[in-house]
Amino acid sequence: MRSGRDGESYDVVVVGAGLAGLACARDLRALGLRVRVLEAGDGVGGRMRTDRIDGCVVDRGFQVFNTAYPQVRRRLPLRELRLRPFTPGFLVHTGERRLRFADPTRAPRQALSGLSAGLAGPRDLAALAALTGWDALAPAGLRRRSGDVSTRRALARAGFSDDFVERFFRPFLSGVFLEDELATSSRFFHLVWRSMARGTICLPAAGVGAVPELLASTLPPGTIALESPVTELTDDGVLVGGAGGERALAARAVVVAGPAAATRLLPGEAVGPYRSVTTYYHLASRSPLREPTLVTDVRRRFANSCVLTEVHPGHAPRGHALVATSVLGDDAEGREQTVRAALAECYEADTSGWERLTVRTVSDALPVMPPGLPLSRRSRVAPGRYMCGDHRATGSVQGALASGARAAREVAADLAGR
Repeated sequence: MRSGRDGESYDVVVVGAGLAGLACARDLRALGLRVRVLEAGDGVGGRMRTDRIDGCVVDRGFQVFNTAYPQVRRRLPLRELRLRPFTPGFLVHTGERRLRFADPTRAPRQALSGLSAGLAGPRDLAALAALTGWDALAPAGLRRRSGDVSTRRALARAGFSDDFVERFFRPFLSGVFLEDELATSSRFFHLVWRSMARGTICLPAAGVGAVPELLASTLPPGTIALESPVTELTDDGVLVGGAGGERALAARAVVVAGPAAATRLLPGEAVGPYRSVTTYYHLASRSPLREPTLVTDVRRRFANSCVLTEVHPGHAPRGHALVATSVLGDDAEGREQTVRAALAECYEADTSGWERLTVRTVSDALPVMPPGLPLSRRSRVAPGRYMCGDHRATGSVQGALASGARAAREVAADLAGR
């Protein structure tokens, strides 16, 4: 049995400073436990990181922030994030023209314009109003007790026409689920739709990396150790690598947060497959769309696009527009040119002079969530060992935070002997 030969001993070691790990650490600290967070990277946030490139705010993969998530409201003072909202609804490019879609429960006049433009028929608008109203107002427990099928099947049952599903739901949800067959769990779809109906889609002024940084700031100084990769779980703690050589930390419990760390340190535990996404960031001399709105493509050449500087002008230097466009999967030769051509069509702009600022591919962006997958799973995998992350709950900020909270509850109960 190895011990903490370097004299470091804690009640709990949390491996990973993503959202789940930070939430877990915060809750355990609030209970008076001695906690150490070990992060292999040079910053907190996991997949939720932001870089600055040539004066531009660049998230590691385009991400939005939803104000309706219960865990977000409970844990974060949203005012400090200086959130900037997107307009309700979005623009759909049909291959021939750009049509505006608006939620009939929030913007009925704009929704009726979609009716006259042929985006939706009366039956589809009625079904959409019913779906949105039910998901926004009904107790979440009712949805959890309903049968779980694919999102496509659930939409058909709700009365939507095939044409509306193809023109609206399929292109829009491909950017949410990171898959374009609508094969994702309908229970998860309803949770997402509920949050969209209740909240506002925003971007933090400093990028999405500000969210985990704000969460980390609630921990006592010295709790988090960066560039501290855990190389092995031991009988009574962990081994940590780094520039100073290997050292041992003793802990009564170890929580492994995030899919990458779990795959490496807990090889016997199923993590499940993940979906990848690639985001192209382009700089333009002027904005191709003078509003903070998401654009989707019926032909599915990209999942979504937006002019980030219309949401927050500070995302690029003055006199420049920053456009973020996401596609499903990885980057490949020639793909950026295909995306650039699609953007020229969708924005009705000459994109040949746009500068490609950078490309970001996130290989483990979201867990695959087929029908029947539990929306929350126990974190305890062995005595003294726990897992948390969106792969143990739902692929969302809410899921990551909730999974971290559940792990903290289970750890605290076990350490107390309950």
